[in-house]
Amino acid sequence: MERGREDASLTLRGLQNRSHEKIKLRKRKSTLYFSTQEKNARRRGDLLGENIHLVLFTIALRILNCFLVQTSFVPDEYWQSLEVAHHMVFNYGYLTWEWTERLRSYTYPLIFASIYKILHLLGKDSVQLLIWIPRLAQALLSAVADVRLYSLMKQLENQEVARWVFFCQLCSWFTWYCCTRTLTNTMETVLTIIALFYYPLEGSKSMNSVKYSSLVALAFIIRPTAVIPWTPLLFRHFCQEPRKLDLILHHFLPVGFATLSLSLMIDRIFFGQNLGTFYGSHPWHWYFSQGFPVILGTHLPFFIHGCYLAPKRHRILLVTVLWTLLVYSMLSHKEFRFIYPVLPFCMVFCGYSLTHLKTWKKPALSFLFLSNLFLALYTGLVHQRGTLDVMSHIQKVCYNNPNKSSASIFIMMPCHSTPYYSHVHCPLPMRFLQCPPDLTGKSQYLDEADVFYLNPLNWLHREFHDDASLPTHLITFSILEEEISAFLISSNYNRTAVFFHTHLPEGRIGSHVYVYERKLKGKFNTKMNSELSEIN
Repeated sequence: MERGREDASLTLRGLQNRSHEKIKLRKRKSTLYFSTQEKNARRRGDLLGENIHLVLFTIALRILNCFLVQTSFVPDEYWQSLEVAHHMVFNYGYLTWEWTERLRSYTYPLIFASIYKILHLLGKDSVQLLIWIPRLAQALLSAVADVRLYSLMKQLENQEVARWVFFCQLCSWFTWYCCTRTLTNTMETVLTIIALFYYPLEGSKSMNSVKYSSLVALAFIIRPTAVIPWTPLLFRHFCQEPRKLDLILHHFLPVGFATLSLSLMIDRIFFGQNLGTFYGSHPWHWYFSQGFPVILGTHLPFFIHGCYLAPKRHRILLVTVLWTLLVYSMLSHKEFRFIYPVLPFCMVFCGYSLTHLKTWKKPALSFLFLSNLFLALYTGLVHQRGTLDVMSHIQKVCYNNPNKSSASIFIMMPCHSTPYYSHVHCPLPMRFLQCPPDLTGKSQYLDEADVFYLNPLNWLHREFHDDASLPTHLITFSILEEEISAFLISSNYNRTAVFFHTHLPEGRIGSHVYVYERKLKGKFNTKMNSELSEIN
């Protein structure tokens, strides 16, 4: 017993002695134990609220995207943005009828005019920078929109769903084709995605009525039809908001008043207004039978599958897509790009489809990636590139000719087929076939381009009745060469350059762009002939 008591006493003393020693506790690494300061410190390496590596990857991809799109899509890409900006800053160029009739807003061109003005003040306004800097700026904005879409889906669902939505967005061929172009539709799409990030969707943690309504208002100023996809979204917000009067008085009205006032001030300075334009017509079902399936491409089956799998709370996005298609179907003039702003909405449902695929996920991913890669590279590098490539040739005509007034260009193509002074940046005399619509209501109205194509040979002989009036260079599609060959021979024109355009039979558009140069005093310009570039 005594021995046991002694052992117990020794043990007690040992414990008392150890109590005076410093005891090291194991640090817990779980994020549940991080302090607020530690969490903030960890996020300092983030960009746009996301991992900096993800953001830099997206930016790098969109910059690569920018340089791998070397084709032309629609005239508005230049004539409603870059050409207007060039005229604003450098005081020469050409404004289409929408601007002379005050039917457009200067808000969007002002963005590029600011870039041009900065380059001019820095003495860096070379033609290549004037072409590529606006497109790179658009590429950066598109990258921001891509990251915002990823962040939104991570908030609404989880990282896995966000990852597949992000994948679908990045590999969409139509997004690749459009997101770096200087189109109002591209800016409308960017603003729509970023605004959706702040919109009060169920589960969103970034709700901000002022931010999202400001972005919607800006999109409306740039392109008034931006209100179409936002109509069901705004209506839903209004219906679910318990303080409806506060929403209207403190958010919608101040934002609307501020943005409308800004738009009116800009248009007052540059004498423009926001109205509409019209060209061509299509059947009512065109968007459902052609437009929507084409821009979705191989994403279409995944979109349909995802519509059945997505949670009910996201039905508002599907309603927005269907509403937009229905409203645009009521308009006579239809184009693929008009429904581009709702394409990211569709990627949400495609992402849900991929998330729920198990056995066939890898084949599905490979199919999506490879099929869209082919379409993206073909449309970006091959289809309809001749009208851009020929502008580089015109640049050489200008900069290699010390006396610019001695050279002149006549573009005999369907009007606005090519860019203009924004892609030449040289006061070289140029002319193209005019095609303003009739605003007076005359019956049987024909514009200059229509009259030309009725009988090109007679028109040329009538228009250029003497040698002094002949331009030094003619540019046209290959399909016209045979019809005007008599004029080319009699006026001493020789084909000096050929640029591949497209193999699609599109009426007045041929598979190549031809450049003809006129012999002067019986001597052919051998220098120009040596620069013959034939791309097959």
